[in-house]
Amino acid sequence: MDTGLGATMEFLRSVVPFHPAPIIAGEKVILRAPTMADYPAWSSLREESRNFLMPWEPIWPSDDLTRPAYRRRLRRYQREMHEATGYPFLVFKAEGLTLVGGLTLSHIVRGVTQSCSLGYWMGAPYAGQGLMGAAVKAIMPFVFETLRLHRLEAACLPHNAASIRLLEKAGFTREGYARRYLCIEGRWQDHLLFAIVSDDPRP
Repeated sequence: MDTGLGATMEFLRSVVPFHPAPIIAGEKVILRAPTMADYPAWSSLREESRNFLMPWEPIWPSDDLTRPAYRRRLRRYQREMHEATGYPFLVFKAEGLTLVGGLTLSHIVRGVTQSCSLGYWMGAPYAGQGLMGAAVKAIMPFVFETLRLHRLEAACLPHNAASIRLLEKAGFTREGYARRYLCIEGRWQDHLLFAIVSDDPRP
C-alpha cells in the first residue's frame, strides 16, 4: 500500500538540500569552514581581540578559547551543516591566508520562509580594512544561488556604526527595530533589523 511516505521524503529532500560549506573566494578574502587545525590561529586572534569584541557579543564562557571548547564548537557546526540549518566560515585575507575573522549563516528556515540569519566578527587588527564587507558580499551567491534561499537577515546594535555601514554598503535594507532582541554583553539589548532578498540589487 502506498502511504505517500516516499513522495513526502522526496519533497523534503528537495526543499532541505545538504550542501557542504564550500571554499569561497571574494575580493581580498577567502572563506572556508573551520577545522581543528585552525584552533591556534582562531584562539590567538579571539584572545587578542577580546576587548574589541566583547561589547558586541554574548558573554564568553570561561573556557571559550580552550581546545576542548573549540572541538565542541566544531561538532556543533558539523551537525548544523549536516542538518542544513547553519554554515560556519572563517574569513582569511587572500594575500597570505591570514585569519581575520568569522562569518556564520544560522537559523536556516525552509518552507514558505526560505531565510537565514547572518552573523560575523572581525579581529581587532583587521577592522576597518573592508575585509568583512568583502566577505559578506562573497557569501551572497552561496545563500541565494546554492542554498536557493529568498532572504538573508542581520541584526546589529543601534550604536554599532561600523556594522550599520557594512550592511548598508552590502545592499541590506533597514527594516525595523527590535526591543531587547539579543542578550549581548550580559544584557538584553535593542537591535536594528536588516535584510536583503534574492532579487534586491547588490552593489
